[in-house]
Amino acid sequence: MEIGSFIELQFPKGGEYYNQQINIARLNTGRSAIWHSFRITRCSAIWIPIYQCDTVREVLLEHGVEVKYYHIDKDFNSTDLAPSENEAVLFVNYYGIMSHKRMSDLASISKHPIIDNCQGFFNEPIDGAMNVYSCRKFVGAPDGAYVIGKDAHEFVDEYPQCYSSDTAEFLMKRIEYGCEGKGYESRSINEHRIDTEPVMKMSKLTRTILDGTDYEFICTKRRENFKFAHELLGEINKIDPTHYYDDKTIPMVYPLVVEDDELINRLFKAKHFQGHWWSYICEEQSSYTFEYWISRYVIPITIDQRYGKEEIEYLVNIIKNR
Repeated sequence: MEIGSFIELQFPKGGEYYNQQINIARLNTGRSAIWHSFRITRCSAIWIPIYQCDTVREVLLEHGVEVKYYHIDKDFNSTDLAPSENEAVLFVNYYGIMSHKRMSDLASISKHPIIDNCQGFFNEPIDGAMNVYSCRKFVGAPDGAYVIGKDAHEFVDEYPQCYSSDTAEFLMKRIEYGCEGKGYESRSINEHRIDTEPVMKMSKLTRTILDGTDYEFICTKRRENFKFAHELLGEINKIDPTHYYDDKTIPMVYPLVVEDDELINRLFKAKHFQGHWWSYICEEQSSYTFEYWISRYVIPITIDQRYGKEEIEYLVNIIKNR
């Protein structure tokens, strides 16, 4: 027991969003959580969508997993998925705009579903599935992920403890310096740490931050901002981001698809620091595929809890070139 000396950063306690879950694993990253989920299933192979972050397949392949791939169409439904009895399937909650019912419907396709809610932190866990969540896409934390599902805690004691404070100063530098310059350099160091870490237990720092976060505020602001963004941008959006949306869905971003290759540069110059996702897909897939099209043109518009109508109107003016 340590008593006295300097006072550390303090956060409220007892507020962790998933603190009532019994079958839960607290790990360091979403990609680690997906591998852990697959390990729990004891399946012989896993199907993952082509439209997915390449770090997911890299981690799975590094662990010697047999990975199979499936395409999706404009409604984000699989077109060539054919898992056997002993093969797991990864279903992605894209942009966090897929409702619990939507993800439940997808889970019913597979005997061993793994639900990737890394972009849908507040999506309720689905019974009979392994449910994966990433913390830092919704909360200012250096890392952190959850796996929720039957026997999720299995194997966790085998993993080493993660320590994130050595590379977490970017969270404080963002406040004083912004996200460019020193802030960006510091964040890059943290990203490198995450990219090179094995599967680990969640850091104590991340757990402390998660325990003291106002989740109700996050949910309210994200829904308000999403609604406002859609009111202003829905008419020019080439996809309907409300197709699987309901009154309990808490989005990560507003996915805007316009066939304008220069728009991302205009937004970047206006200091909207959100680039295309998974651009590597355009190098690997035919230009006739949905994955190529969505990777080339989707721009995830920031609608998180830090912002409101003023910031969204500012971005809309850039998008509509006013």
